[in-house]
Amino acid sequence: MRLTFRILAAIPIILLVLWLSSRGSVLGKYTWLELTDAETGRKITAQAVKDGEELVLTWRNSLFDLKVIEVFVVREGRLDLTEVTFEDPRGETPPAVSPEHLGDLYHTGGPFRVTGLSRPFTRIIFRVGEIGDPKLRVEKQSIRLMDQVGFGGAVLLVAKRPALFSLL
Repeated sequence: MRLTFRILAAIPIILLVLWLSSRGSVLGKYTWLELTDAETGRKITAQAVKDGEELVLTWRNSLFDLKVIEVFVVREGRLDLTEVTFEDPRGETPPAVSPEHLGDLYHTGGPFRVTGLSRPFTRIIFRVGEIGDPKLRVEKQSIRLMDQVGFGGAVLLVAKRPALFSLL
C-alpha cells in the first residue's frame, strides 16, 4: 500500500518536472518587455515577445520636421537597434549612410537611412512631446505614448529574460 502511494505521488511530480524542463527551452526564445510610465510606475503593457520580432518606434523630429523610424529587434532579453530612418519630406528614398555616422546625423538632420546596426539596449526612456507624437508598435499593437503619459511625460521600456511564471 505504501509503495503504491509513493508511486502514485511521484507520477505528478515527474510529469511536472518534465513539463517545466520543456518550458525552459521556450524561455530562451522570448523576451519580456515592460512599458511603464517613468514617473508613476504605472504599467502600460507587459508581455513576452518572441525573439526576432521587431519593435518600431516612429516619431517626428521637431527640429528638422522629419518623420523618424527606429527599428529594434527583440533578442535574448534585450532590444537591438538595427536601423534608423529620417524620411525625406519629398517622399524620395533617403540616402543610405554608414552606421558610424548615425550620432552626427541625429544632430545635423536631413534625410538618411542607416541599416546594419546592432546597438543593444535593456532600458530605454522615451520623452514625449506634442510635436514628436511618438508611437511604439509591439507585435500587432500600436501604442501612442502621448495618450499614455501626456505632454512632457516619459515612458520606460525594459527588456529582460522572462521569468518562468510570466510565460505560463
